Amino acid sequence: MSKTQSLSFARVPHPSPTPADKRAELLKNPGFGRVFSDHMVTIRYSDSRGWHDARIEPRAPISMDPAAAVLHYAQEIFEGLKAYRTADGGATLFRPEENARRFQRSAERLAMPVLPEKAFLDACDLLVSTDRAWIPDGDGSLYLRPFMFATEVFLGVKPSSDYLFMVIASSVGAYFKTDAPAVSVWVSTDYTRAAPGGTGVAKCGGNYAASLLAQAEATRHGCDQVVFLDAKEQRWVEELGGMNVFFIFDDGSLSTPPLGGTILPGITRSSLITLAKDKGLEIREERYSIDQWRSDAGTGRLREAFACGTAAVVTPIGTVRSKDGEFRIGNGGSGAKTEELKATLVGIQRGRTPDPYGWIHKVF
Repeated sequence: MSKTQSLSFARVPHPSPTPADKRAELLKNPGFGRVFSDHMVTIRYSDSRGWHDARIEPRAPISMDPAAAVLHYAQEIFEGLKAYRTADGGATLFRPEENARRFQRSAERLAMPVLPEKAFLDACDLLVSTDRAWIPDGDGSLYLRPFMFATEVFLGVKPSSDYLFMVIASSVGAYFKTDAPAVSVWVSTDYTRAAPGGTGVAKCGGNYAASLLAQAEATRHGCDQVVFLDAKEQRWVEELGGMNVFFIFDDGSLSTPPLGGTILPGITRSSLITLAKDKGLEIREERYSIDQWRSDAGTGRLREAFACGTAAVVTPIGTVRSKDGEFRIGNGGSGAKTEELKATLVGIQRGRTPDPYGWIHKVF
């Protein structure tokens, strides 16, 4: 199947979709990742047949053999992107082509088949169109979770010969459950997220499983998120448990840790770099040490810091804690440049402001 070849999706009717009144009640306060829409998209792959059996069907449990390869050797990748309701009643996705391409790179890293970009986009569009009533009004969105995992029934250590690609959708509100103006982060010095030559550049479940113990440590210290340092020197700031990080200085410039195989290339990160440059801001992709972070916060050279990602969008960082103590950034809340960048990004994402980059993908 080529990059541009289409799959034909079979449509399986839902026997009992969620009643409108129950759905409306769920959408009043969906939280994050708890409320799911009625349908799911599935595409199967086998070495003998390639990509086949594409369908949209009622969301339901997956039947899986206990010897399925994913349960033993963790061949699994995923993506995350959002559908937004527009003022004219339509729906859009933000840069879904980039999600499709990152999904392909993740598949290559984990020795999995590469899903054609068009199949990825068609699957997302079909689910959004079918479950359009699940897109919340206001600041909510429909979070799409495309994922793929190995299904071959075999206990040998090798790439699977069979896979299942799926897309499910969740109506979501804010990612962080806090009313604070900024989040607090814990600097992990006992655990690392990724090492050179590892899977840090891929969006695979194992990376997140490896971060959970460090995240639990952060929670015990009263923090919202964990910050990981590099694996070699335990000195350079890399990224949060599930987000990239930016720093804003007193001269108006920005910096963010450089990609180098251990940091996930975030689509929100890339978008913000473009927006900052177009606003005339100097932005550097350079290493930044935890000691320098602490020093710059103390002298006032560092004015703002924020985390970014699809789920959390742009989230100010106010407090940093570690075994060496605690320090605050600026006034411990958000800052003017953080809010300006966020407003510009969200304005484009939700169709409230012009999109000069061609980032918006109209679903209907």
